[in-house]
Amino acid sequence: MPSFKTLDDLNDITGKRVLVRVDLNVPVKDGKVTDTTRIERVAPTITELADKGAKVILLAHFGRPKGGPEAEFSLSIVAPSVEAVLDRRVHFASDCIGDAAAKAVAGLENGEVLLLENTRFHKGEEKNDPDFVRALAANGDIYVNDAFSAAHRAHASTEGLAHLLPAYAGRTMQAELEALEKGLGQPKRPVVAIVGGAKVSSKIDLLKNLVKKVDGLVIGGGMANTFLAAKGINVGKSLCEHDLADTAREIMAEAAKAGCEIVLPVDGVVAREFKAGAANEVVAIDKIPADAMVLDVGPASIKAVNAWIGKAETLVWNGPLGAFEIEPFDTATVSAANHAAEETKAGKLVSVAGGGDTVSALNHAGVADDFSYVSTAGGAFLEWMEGKPLPGVDVLSAK
Repeated sequence: MPSFKTLDDLNDITGKRVLVRVDLNVPVKDGKVTDTTRIERVAPTITELADKGAKVILLAHFGRPKGGPEAEFSLSIVAPSVEAVLDRRVHFASDCIGDAAAKAVAGLENGEVLLLENTRFHKGEEKNDPDFVRALAANGDIYVNDAFSAAHRAHASTEGLAHLLPAYAGRTMQAELEALEKGLGQPKRPVVAIVGGAKVSSKIDLLKNLVKKVDGLVIGGGMANTFLAAKGINVGKSLCEHDLADTAREIMAEAAKAGCEIVLPVDGVVAREFKAGAANEVVAIDKIPADAMVLDVGPASIKAVNAWIGKAETLVWNGPLGAFEIEPFDTATVSAANHAAEETKAGKLVSVAGGGDTVSALNHAGVADDFSYVSTAGGAFLEWMEGKPLPGVDVLSAK
């Protein structure tokens, strides 16, 4: 991974106007923020800059407004939660550019924090429009990007600003990039990847990239059924993309060529209905009843997955092994998560996980805090796993 500047490279910043791109795209219900995880992630960067006497100006998007101001997507809804997490006053400006922003910035004392209104209220944000970038840059002396989750987008506030102002990675961005480097950049081998979830179609690029980079690839969830069907196994009524059989065979052929072992279930937990506590049984994978569906991998498969985790030095995880949201079909995911957590705590494994369902599954297993790194960046984490360039990261290292 190319080198990039961090807050360690920022010397005297007293009185400097620092534009900090953060991810405040938090869930809101009835006008109240229901989960402050993303705010907590960026708090260290904001606090560090403010404590060093900078004027900290926060840039963020929120929701998907249709190219203009919409009350339900105003960051004024999020501002009180930012204040609560930071435990300090947060000023708010009704626009991110123009007079409203300039006036608010001019009124800042050293060490104070200002949140500017949703950048996506302007069409120039997503178009990375040069005039809009200049209007944003007018309010800052330094640019810090702490929003890895938006780094796969070449928008004005995530990529454009780095061309006009001295650019640095914030602490969250830095931690994310260092974790990813350990995961797939320069990992300790052997490397095992666990990829689960419902559909192969959403993870084709991911699988094609991973087979070239890892030593073992565990495929679970509904995706595994597509691979099993491609090998001629009857998967009954299981979730399966039969039209992707050729793609699955192609990925298996590429894995064989690259010396990557693909680990598919050898047994499964089957049920006739998709609900908590449904009557279920364990069957060999080639003995799935025609009227049943596989909802989790079975004990022999769990043993194989845990054996891989045990011999690996590095684990990259995206997606659950079964229908973990309903018991008892969370058994495999919880077992593998616990084993990975134990190996990590013992210092034997670097474990990097990410993606929405993955974070939920690790929280469900109660081990999210025991992994080396859990990324909350959905799209950006996936595109990194797919080996795609991330414009918001590349521009930091290019400078």
